Amino acid sequence: MKRLSALIAVAALCSAPALAQSMKPGQWEMTNKVMSSNGQTNAAMANAMKQLANMPPEQRAQIEAMMAQHGASMPKVGADGGMSIKACVTPEMAAKHEVPTGQNGKCTHNNTPVVGGIDVSFSCTEPPSSGHGQVRFNGDTGFTMQMDVTSSATGQPQQMHVETTGRWLGAACSK
Repeated sequence: MKRLSALIAVAALCSAPALAQSMKPGQWEMTNKVMSSNGQTNAAMANAMKQLANMPPEQRAQIEAMMAQHGASMPKVGADGGMSIKACVTPEMAAKHEVPTGQNGKCTHNNTPVVGGIDVSFSCTEPPSSGHGQVRFNGDTGFTMQMDVTSSATGQPQQMHVETTGRWLGAACSK
């Protein structure tokens, strides 16, 4: 469960900076693929995805409640091993460049505008992680992101590469 929670947190963190510049408020879907050069880490992530897909109802309800508190949906596992979440960005959040990361202010973000997107970096204390990457916008309703992340969420440093795509689903956020 700890590894699954860490994976969900890393995916949410990697999605967060992408919404920091000229993106529409509303319901967004973000799909993340997390890859590691460590075979054990990849096996653990595949196992975590399997656990997520086969989670008992009471455990699923707990994670759904935690994610909902932070404006996000329960992650869904795709056939390709990617994980998708839906998140609501309110007009106020968009104006302040705030997104639902689930980190309660324990992260710092640095976004530098560049032609066609932004260069992003973050550092968090809970779970311990940091990363840097690039976001490229597809208008104000989509983006792609490549990010390299270092995380100690499982107790040992892990290097990961995250590929994210985001698409705006509409102005109304689902509950």
